[in-house]
Amino acid sequence: MGIRIEAEVSYPDNDEVERVLGMAETVGEPVTVTFVWEGGRPLLHGVLVPAATLALWEHWAPTAYAAGDRGEEPELAHPEEFGPFTLFRRRVSGRTAVARDGVVVAELLDPAEAHWLEERARNVRQGFMDPKQKAAFEEFLARQAARGEQ
Repeated sequence: MGIRIEAEVSYPDNDEVERVLGMAETVGEPVTVTFVWEGGRPLLHGVLVPAATLALWEHWAPTAYAAGDRGEEPELAHPEEFGPFTLFRRRVSGRTAVARDGVVVAELLDPAEAHWLEERARNVRQGFMDPKQKAAFEEFLARQAARGEQ
């Protein structure tokens, strides 16, 4: 994940979160972020993955990420708003959906999950042939001489 950002956030009067979310949406590729919240909230490390990139990874990764035991569930909270962006934390997966104008534009994933999804999707995609390509390859192989006949 090539882009790394550290954002110091003092909710609600600092627009740093809004700028980071806007940048992630504009860049169009995963952005590693660390949010340092004021007021004693724990650090939040994650990877903001644009919705289209995440959809592609999840299309190619045939199984779900096994996060293991995450301990206790995060507590239920109201969505947080940062300018035009609203963050919705999912209690089951631990992901945070980032929406703008009612449309999910990115998701904040645990860095390990983002890395696993990206690697798994790349490995599966590299081994995939569409039906026309597969038929042409089989035809090519059928025309090749057997090892003993060369």
